[in-house]
Amino acid sequence: MRHTLSIIVENHYGELARIVGLFSARGYNIESLTVAETLDPSISCVTLVTAGDDRTIEQIVKQVDKLVRVLHVADLTGSAHLERELVLINVTTGSSAALQTVLSLVAQDHLRVAEVMNDGLIIEATGEWKHINTLVEALRPLGIRHIVRTGTVAVSKSPDDKVVKLSVAHLQQHRTPPNPAVPKTEDGEKEIHL
Repeated sequence: MRHTLSIIVENHYGELARIVGLFSARGYNIESLTVAETLDPSISCVTLVTAGDDRTIEQIVKQVDKLVRVLHVADLTGSAHLERELVLINVTTGSSAALQTVLSLVAQDHLRVAEVMNDGLIIEATGEWKHINTLVEALRPLGIRHIVRTGTVAVSKSPDDKVVKLSVAHLQQHRTPPNPAVPKTEDGEKEIHL
């Protein structure tokens, strides 16, 4: 069964590698992975999609939660949440019938034509994983030249979710000391040289 995990982690270099390494070392497959900062730039949210039975996913959640800079892990699959994925599809429209079919799908599914070319279109779609897969299968007979998917992002709908309610005190409690290798200026700001 497909499971969507939301992992709140301190935003430090190497954290994503640790999470991915844990999956790799235990032979778990990652179907989709997205990472971005939260409102607090020192905290990131990792949305990870994997497959397994409930017992396997429970073990994965426990193991990920043991990682030092992971603040919270939740399996969103059984709770009220919203998932979305973005896809860009470069499809051929060599004939007028193919063009009509693609434009019909665009109008019907609330898609967006991102780019018009001499012999094709680039279609942009956002939706649930199943909807995106259905769209890809509908466009496949026309000739998909290239496809790029962002991977799933998910957010809990519940205001009582621990991911939503991570308090500043909780974050301060789990923070690791700053990296002494990063020099600071007199006013305490990080000195970054590009």
